[in-house]
Amino acid sequence: MLLCPVVEGGPQTDPPAGPEIGACYLVDAGGTGDWSGQDGAIACFTAGGWRFVQPIEGVGVLARDSGEPIQWRSGAWEAGIARLQEVRIDGHMVLGSRQPAIPDPVGGAIIDSENRAIVVAILGALRTHGLIG
Repeated sequence: MLLCPVVEGGPQTDPPAGPEIGACYLVDAGGTGDWSGQDGAIACFTAGGWRFVQPIEGVGVLARDSGEPIQWRSGAWEAGIARLQEVRIDGHMVLGSRQPAIPDPVGGAIIDSENRAIVVAILGALRTHGLIG
């Protein structure tokens, strides 16, 4: 159940009526029935019934229904948030740390040169982030 942690979806309070052996779920606060008292746990249905694991900070699972990562953060399940420093595709950084803001153009008599400067700044930021080559 923790070797390949895949759950059927996000947290829910009620156990499913007819779970398949090996299916895992996240127990939401106020779990009912067989899940009573197992708030926050990963619940996996086995031939012997339900087995529960209480998560530790940072443990992650994958939601089968959405494909989203779900992590246990600060006492709750957090869905769809990736915490990364950079993203690389084929060895090329496509997302990196946030760069400083680009200031809006102000003043000046020749609007075209101001626009060109801003476009150059935007392109530079996109290159720095690896979004364009």
